[in-house]
Amino acid sequence: MPESFFIVSKEYLELAVDEVTAIAKMYDRFCKVKPISNLIIIQSKTPWEKIVGRATFVKIAGQIERKMSGVFLDEKNYNLLFRAKSFMCKAINLSQKTINIPEIERSLGSMVVTFCNAKVSLDDPDVTIYLIFTDAENFFGFATRFKPQERPKKLTKFHHELDWKLTRAMINLARLNDDEVVCDPFCGTGSTLLEAESMGIKSIGIDFDEKMCKISKDNLAENNFKSKVINQNYDYMLQIKDSFDGIVTDLPYGTASKISEPPQKLMQNFVSKMPKGKKFAIMCKKGLDSNLKIKLTKKYEIYRHKSLTRMILVK
Repeated sequence: MPESFFIVSKEYLELAVDEVTAIAKMYDRFCKVKPISNLIIIQSKTPWEKIVGRATFVKIAGQIERKMSGVFLDEKNYNLLFRAKSFMCKAINLSQKTINIPEIERSLGSMVVTFCNAKVSLDDPDVTIYLIFTDAENFFGFATRFKPQERPKKLTKFHHELDWKLTRAMINLARLNDDEVVCDPFCGTGSTLLEAESMGIKSIGIDFDEKMCKISKDNLAENNFKSKVINQNYDYMLQIKDSFDGIVTDLPYGTASKISEPPQKLMQNFVSKMPKGKKFAIMCKKGLDSNLKIKLTKKYEIYRHKSLTRMILVK
C-alpha cells in the first residue's frame, strides 16, 4: 500500500499530528499512522494531496519511496522524473546527527540528472525529491508541484475572532466528512463557515447578534459561499439538529462577548443543550472545561499569553 509523509509545524505539535491522523482515518479507517516527532508516515490508499489539501499545519508532504534506488527502478516513478522538465533535491534533517545538507543535495541532484533530462529549479520545480533523516530511520520520497488553496476573503473581521488555522484544525479534529454539515452556534464573523466551505463542507451559522449575522453573510457572499446564517440564540441548534452532523465553535468570553450569562454558566448550559450523538470541537477559556458532564476524545491547551490559555475539547 502507498506511503505518504507529512512534516508538520511544531507550533502545536500534538494537535498538528492528531489533525493529519484524523483526516487520514476519516478517508481510510484502515490506514496505518506512524509519527516520528513532527514527521508523520501514513500507509493508506488515500493520496497525500487529498490529505494535505485539508490539513492546516503541514509544511511539507509527498510520497515515500523507502529504498533509495527504488525511485529510479520503479517504472511509475521513473516515468514521473522522465516527464518532468525541472526538479529539485531537498534534504531535511530531523535527527540529532550533523549532516552536510548542501553536499547531499548536490550529490543526489547529479545522480538524478544521469537518469532524466530534467533541469534543476529551486523556484518552482515539477518534482521535488526528498531525503528525510530521523534518529530512527531515513526516508526517500518525492512530491509533484502542489498549489496551496487560496484563503477565503473577509470583508470584516475583529482581533478577538477565532484564528483561521485553529478553526480549520477543529473542523478536521471533529472528523467532519466532505458530505457532512457543520454548525457553529456562535458564528460571529463567520470564521467556521468560511473555513468549512473552503474545504467543501456545508455549514450553518447561528448568532443572537443581528449585526454579526450580517457580517457573516457579507463575508460569505464575498467568496460566493452559500452557508446559511440564522439570527437566533445558540439553543436554536436543538430545533435544527437533524440538519447538521457536528458542532465547531468558539465560546464567547471576556469583553468580546455580549452574552449576559456568566462564562461558566454559559458553558454548562451550552453543553447541556448540545444535541446528543453529534461530533464536536469546542474552544473555550481554560477552566471553563472543568466539571463538564461530557465524554471527550481529546483536549488541547492553546497558550495565548500569561493571562489567557484556551482549550479545544474534541469528541
